[in-house]
Amino acid sequence: MDIPRERPNKKKKVILYGGLGVAGLALVTFALGSLEPAAPSVDGGTVFRDSVRRGTLLVQVRGPGTLVPEQIRYVSALTAGRVERKLVQPGTRVEAGTILLEMSNPDVQLEALEAERQLTQAESDRVNLRSTLETGRLNQEGAVATIRMQMSEARRTALASESLAQRGLISTFELENARGRATELETRVSLEERRLKVMSESMESQLSTQESQVGRMKAIVDFQRGRLASLRVRAGASGVLQDLPLEEGQWVISGQTLARVVQPERLKAVLRVPEVQARDIVLGQRAFIDTRTDTIPGRVVRIDPASQNATVAVDVALDPDTLPRGARPDLSVDGIIEVARLDDVLWTGRPVFGQQYSTVGLFRVSPDGREAVRVQVRLGRTSVNAVEIVSGLAQGDVVILSDMSAWDDADRVRLR
Repeated sequence: MDIPRERPNKKKKVILYGGLGVAGLALVTFALGSLEPAAPSVDGGTVFRDSVRRGTLLVQVRGPGTLVPEQIRYVSALTAGRVERKLVQPGTRVEAGTILLEMSNPDVQLEALEAERQLTQAESDRVNLRSTLETGRLNQEGAVATIRMQMSEARRTALASESLAQRGLISTFELENARGRATELETRVSLEERRLKVMSESMESQLSTQESQVGRMKAIVDFQRGRLASLRVRAGASGVLQDLPLEEGQWVISGQTLARVVQPERLKAVLRVPEVQARDIVLGQRAFIDTRTDTIPGRVVRIDPASQNATVAVDVALDPDTLPRGARPDLSVDGIIEVARLDDVLWTGRPVFGQQYSTVGLFRVSPDGREAVRVQVRLGRTSVNAVEIVSGLAQGDVVILSDMSAWDDADRVRLR
């Protein structure tokens, strides 16, 4: 006989298989969540690397600049005028007396003529005054001589009258008249002599005043002649005419700069150094000036006390014997100044970002070169192309110096 069979419960199998699937999915999810995120990939050929070394670090400061003449002679207009002729072109070697321009100004010529007329009048007045005073003095001397003669005669008369009076030949009244006449003339002689002295002293004073007036007029004439002569503009110093920005017919005003004369064989470099680095610069430090064709040694001779546009001007003296043939004023140059020498320090190439005495994150390359890990590095003094490592790296470590700002959110990158 047939035995009835129980059909298998398919619902239980579905539940069992479903539970196993959910458990497996949970395990996979947990495993994936415990994994570290995949590191971003960086092309190793596009980044610049450098190793950390121990030794001597030469701290240098770099700044752009220009070559400037040590001596510049600015030729200015002493008086206004119109340019009539331009005799010399820029680039010409000139001497102190070389005439650069010829100008004209009718007013200056008239003023010079008027000053000469006034001088002639003052000299004529001086001659007339001297003649008048001398005549008066001579007349007074004559009057003094006459009074003295009369006084002598009166004294003799008084003596004679005293002798006659003693013998009773004249009266006492006549004797007293003779004596009074002599006394009067003595007084008049004293007064006339004092008058002569006053006239002599007054004569000296009046002539001195007139001499001063003549002297002032001569000074005015010399000044006006100088203004007239300045219309022929001279170089004033030997050298090379660097600039003469004027044309014939142009009107210039008093005080306007007309030209510049320089000595091209004596040049100095004026560098613009960032103000944060200029604090380490002192006078006498060595410097090297790159003129694009040669490198010239020099020394720091001046540091500008003021800062302009976040830079400080530093003057570097150059040896004229070392200047290349192409050196000329206003030539653009680059300068490097040696500010310090650090012995037995850790250093590496200077990263793209990172100021001195700051802490930055740098990627240190693993020994196998396949990945790089970010480490915090404390920097010391910086040079043009190198930086001192205070902490965070060891000798022999390789770091990436290129700009890695695109991976700021990653602490590890893969190098492919």
